[in-house]
Amino acid sequence: MIENKKKVVAVGMSGGVDSTMAAFLLRKEGFEVIGLTMSIWDDSINIKGSKSGCFGPNEWEDLDSARRAAQKLDIRHYVIDLRKPYQETVIEYFRQEYLKGKTPNPCVVCNARIKFGMFLEKALSCGIVFDSFATGHYARVEYDSLNKIYLLKRGIDEIKDQSYFLYRLSQDQLGRILFPLGRFRKDEVKAMAKEAGFDEILKRPESQDFFECDDYGVLLKTTDKPGNILDMNGKVIGEHRGIAHYTVGQRKMLNLSGLKEPFYVLTIDAGRNEITAGPKKDLFQDSLIAERLHWIVPFHSIQKRKLQAQIRYRSKPAECLLCPAEEQTVKVKFISPQEAITPGQSIVFFEGDTVLGGGIIQRVLKKSEN
Repeated sequence: MIENKKKVVAVGMSGGVDSTMAAFLLRKEGFEVIGLTMSIWDDSINIKGSKSGCFGPNEWEDLDSARRAAQKLDIRHYVIDLRKPYQETVIEYFRQEYLKGKTPNPCVVCNARIKFGMFLEKALSCGIVFDSFATGHYARVEYDSLNKIYLLKRGIDEIKDQSYFLYRLSQDQLGRILFPLGRFRKDEVKAMAKEAGFDEILKRPESQDFFECDDYGVLLKTTDKPGNILDMNGKVIGEHRGIAHYTVGQRKMLNLSGLKEPFYVLTIDAGRNEITAGPKKDLFQDSLIAERLHWIVPFHSIQKRKLQAQIRYRSKPAECLLCPAEEQTVKVKFISPQEAITPGQSIVFFEGDTVLGGGIIQRVLKKSEN
């Protein structure tokens, strides 16, 4: 049970089962609930959506689903136009990182700056008044009265836990957030939705991707520039179609023949427009530098402890040690080598089920640098 200290809660409603049930639970617990839905799709981008995603031309279906869910819940519902700030903040970040040969995580930026930032600011500026904001994320927030900070915790459903995407939230943001689903498992939420008569929403596909199209080229606004694929010795072994189509660990589209074993993308050098490829064993590394750091728990209190880190959303937490590096970065040393450490992705640090903070992977350290 969420303590009902703040009466009016705005719920970010995407039209899916999770956000709908977040609103349902809060209303059931006595809160006055308002539904808010972001409109972010730019109609000037000419594509056809081929899969379920957060950003794409099928947004109208999400808006309509959210509207109908709010109507069924008997709550007010508003659509907030965030097309311009989303383009300027999330899409431009995504574009710039990809053109540097990195693999960005736009959801992390969207959560910190748009969904839990400009979205609420715009709603308030439109005269929509509320005390707290809730979403359907599988995560939890607890207040640490001893240290006087809000803590971000994993959701109890280990498979659906989404705390990885939320590590950049500030204390101010964490202090006004409710995550009603953090204490439930996904199957429990689905059963709840079925019992409440939301069968139609249960049939909708979940948004598993950022973009509804597999071709990022329309977002990058650049012409493909082919370049060399090298082996670990610097020998040219093939040609790539443009670095924006590749990420570390990728095997597809290398089109390398005559090799004794499969090759994978090991590194991407945007300046030289080159990709280095090699066998899978060379994907495993044990050290990296992380930049653009954000800490929920103060760094000085954790830097000498053995922690766990995730180098991508679906990776298993791995034990590591942290130490400060130059220019406000940290060096991360894993106890066991990790597969396909990818510059541009977020690395998030945990201690048990508590999110400590995280940063962006700047680069992998060579063995000579350890």
